[in-house]
Amino acid sequence: MKVKKAVITAAARGERLYPVADTVQKAMLPVVDIDGLEKPVLQIIIEEAFASGIEEICVVCAPGDGARYIDAFTTLRNNLMESFKRVDWAQKGAGQIDHLLSRTQFVEQKEPKGYGHAVYCAREFVNGEPFLLLLGDYLYVSHLVQKRCAAQLIDLAIQENCSVSAVHATIEHQVTRYGTLTGKQLPNKPGVYHIEKIIEKPSLSEAELELQTSGLRAGYYLCFFGMHVFTPSVFSILEQHLGQNGGKSLLTPALQELAEREQYLALEVRGSRYDLSRKHGLLRAQIALGLAGEAKSETLTTLVEALAEAQGR
Repeated sequence: MKVKKAVITAAARGERLYPVADTVQKAMLPVVDIDGLEKPVLQIIIEEAFASGIEEICVVCAPGDGARYIDAFTTLRNNLMESFKRVDWAQKGAGQIDHLLSRTQFVEQKEPKGYGHAVYCAREFVNGEPFLLLLGDYLYVSHLVQKRCAAQLIDLAIQENCSVSAVHATIEHQVTRYGTLTGKQLPNKPGVYHIEKIIEKPSLSEAELELQTSGLRAGYYLCFFGMHVFTPSVFSILEQHLGQNGGKSLLTPALQELAEREQYLALEVRGSRYDLSRKHGLLRAQIALGLAGEAKSETLTTLVEALAEAQGR
């Protein structure tokens, strides 16, 4: 199978980033990327997809936000072109935005009816093809020099011709924040599991009883990493759930049903995730991107200076 389309969900308003998210969509907050250029968060996520072989993007957003995103990116592109004429980094940045706008469409989730419903809003865009699903408030840093996190996931999905979710071995006291799963490791495929059971944000007692996975360190569980590759069959499951629940749907129950219907794998991605909605999440993501990219020396200098100033007070 081929994976050429990606869906990015960015409909949540970002209450945990109040007050800034009241005036600026959280996906437009600026971060310095691994190439040393300052970009909106959404652009970094989209470029993660492009760098992994994706050709078309659909962003699922809140009512009215589609036009706002287009206007914000267009304004940014024009400012780069007009204010920094003949400056290489600005021309490069403007070109990246041109490519983004030419390959990205925006679909609005009219009402907040759950994450499963948000994904379902992209059904017409997906049009019966496998697709990559990313979260609009997660940034990723790969531990592999030549392969992005999304590319690791896509490669396995193509190889096994099935849905695959990225997971990360997570310490037990954090499982209440994530969808958590268990399964059996595939023979001769380290870090690849056949998914058997998924629980959304389980209690620790639930995780201990139902979600322990053989081969993991004691006290660790497989938690969703924030990216998935799905076959289009997930939409028929979501449609059924939406009909049963008054048009509302979470994603996790649909994924449990997907695991029961067909082969559905989990991959321990070699990389790190950064949830921007968490306290200091944006700061942690910026430090990680800085240390992983062209601004590494500058980032290290800034951190050392900040620590020295703090200790000197």
